[in-house]
Amino acid sequence: MLISNSAEETIAAGRNYARSARRGDVFALTGDLGGGKTQFVKGFVAGLESPAEVTSPTFVLVHEYEGGRLPVYHFDFYRLDRSEAVLRLGFDEYVFGDGVSLIEWADRYVDLIPKEAKWFSFEFKGENTRVIREGRPQ
Repeated sequence: MLISNSAEETIAAGRNYARSARRGDVFALTGDLGGGKTQFVKGFVAGLESPAEVTSPTFVLVHEYEGGRLPVYHFDFYRLDRSEAVLRLGFDEYVFGDGVSLIEWADRYVDLIPKEAKWFSFEFKGENTRVIREGRPQ
């Protein structure tokens, strides 16, 4: 468990996890709205030495970030109403492709997430405080 007391600390956590990321890794992110998922992804992308500017893919559904050690595929399942919509995005090609996938709101379609995925939950605890837990949701 990690307690983050600022956006910068959440970004730093993402940066740290990126150091050991390998081709094909999947990071499934769950938790509260405003919990820090996108901030974590910002740090992760920066940790892979990509100059890309990270934004939430809520309306686009997937962003691709290149220019770093590995490409990053950043998904947001929040607005998707069926698993078929996820698959129409070419989800399998991304997840089983040559980059790293980070999926916000992954718990909406657990059945689509590879069993080897690394799960993280983000909990909003106050104005600046977030709790980040590693592990598959129960």
